[in-house]
Amino acid sequence: MFGRRKALAIMGMAGIVTGIGRSSFAKVHDKAILATNNNTGYSGFLRQIYQSAVNQGYDPSIMRRALNFSQPNAKVIQLDRKQPEFTMTWSQYREKVISDTKIQDGRSAYQDSKTLLSDLWKQYHVDPRIVVGIWGIESAYGKHLGKFNVIDALATLAHEGRRSKFFKAELMNALKILNNRDVEPERMMGSYAGAMGQPQFMPSAYLNYAVDFSGDGQRNIWTDKVDTLASIANYLAKCGWHANEPWGQAIRIDGNIAQNQIWRTQLRSLGEWESLGVRRQDGRSFSNKTIRGAVIRPDGEGGDAFMIYHNFNVIRRYNPSDFYALAVGLLGNEITT
Repeated sequence: MFGRRKALAIMGMAGIVTGIGRSSFAKVHDKAILATNNNTGYSGFLRQIYQSAVNQGYDPSIMRRALNFSQPNAKVIQLDRKQPEFTMTWSQYREKVISDTKIQDGRSAYQDSKTLLSDLWKQYHVDPRIVVGIWGIESAYGKHLGKFNVIDALATLAHEGRRSKFFKAELMNALKILNNRDVEPERMMGSYAGAMGQPQFMPSAYLNYAVDFSGDGQRNIWTDKVDTLASIANYLAKCGWHANEPWGQAIRIDGNIAQNQIWRTQLRSLGEWESLGVRRQDGRSFSNKTIRGAVIRPDGEGGDAFMIYHNFNVIRRYNPSDFYALAVGLLGNEITT
């Protein structure tokens, strides 16, 4: 898969792979690396990353395998520099993301995982529908893991990208994961930006939230459904999920509420919202008028409206987008109806 770019560079990485001592390697090649073109400069950058990892006690043989690239990944750079502006409306996003296929596949995935999801509920007290909703949106229930080697992508972005400091930190986190032997370097697959596996965790998120729920000694979010769903549940639990509370609900607004009067941070009791003309989607009153929530109307007046609660903001900790959090919640609702 990576043969076109994995030929060893004449300078830089050759010293690493053949086992030349780091001090003698530096004496022979440092001047040449600084004076040559971008590709050999990239080899010098990878050499520095290798040395930093080894200095932290990471296994040199694993680091050599992981960093065995001779030039930046041009496709990663292209995708990073040409990200389209986000101009999709909520209604367009909803239609695209919560497709009939996604719902049907989600219902099957939910039924197939009911025993596991019950166990996860007992452990983490996170709504199983939300766990499956995130799984579905992030990787279509494990079908789409990303086509990029994570080390390749992160190293490219750390060297070439707009946020080199951020991506260098994530690169070092990814190398730590490899050193822990949770995954082989060649199987660490993800997005062009380094989001990994079925839950699309960045390496830092993996280190903080991934769990070995299957008990096989590895936190495998690439091919192990058990670890994948447990890691998503653990993520939400550690971000403050409130058990037995909803994320939100669709509503109707019978009164005249201006768009600038509503937002995620503008909390009122449901009784107060009712006095402003807010009702459940079916027109009925809210059952518990003391609960506090906020109203959002992502496409503005005349579009869909939702009452959101604390757990909506927990979902946003996974991805800080109202569209994303709504899609997760609504997909979760659909797969159990």
